[in-house]
Amino acid sequence: MNIERQLIELIATDRLDIPISSMSSKLKRSKPKLARAIEFRGQTFEGDRVYARIEKDDKMKAKGMKEGVAKFAEKFPRYGKILRGYIEEQRALRETHLYFGVNEGCRLTADDYMSVMDSLGFTPAAAQSLYQPIIDASRKISRKRDEERSIMLNSTLA
Repeated sequence: MNIERQLIELIATDRLDIPISSMSSKLKRSKPKLARAIEFRGQTFEGDRVYARIEKDDKMKAKGMKEGVAKFAEKFPRYGKILRGYIEEQRALRETHLYFGVNEGCRLTADDYMSVMDSLGFTPAAAQSLYQPIIDASRKISRKRDEERSIMLNSTLA
């Protein structure tokens, strides 16, 4: 491939990346808000088309400071021990996740997707023309991963 063709591909990729990244960021910001706004009466929901459940997990989270703390502890053993204790306290988190998916044999409708596309600023005509290619890509990708999805609602110290 010649340099001009490579540059054209780079420029086109960059220009496509800007609006897609912007929409992706907007979608990523809206998912936690939507998930937290769901009013559960219990720990599970089983609807006609969709389901959800809330699970709380105790996790040990690594903070990526292991080497720095080790150096500090070598130089200041007494304070290093105290620091390690503080870090261990902070690593123990309780996370609450919302797991969700579509019931077996059910699908979301085009209108379900169109309302989300409308919230992203698509005109009805643009949403209609983009709907099928986006859904086709989504279905192709979703076949390669587990259909059940989750989103973290919150994390607190255990």
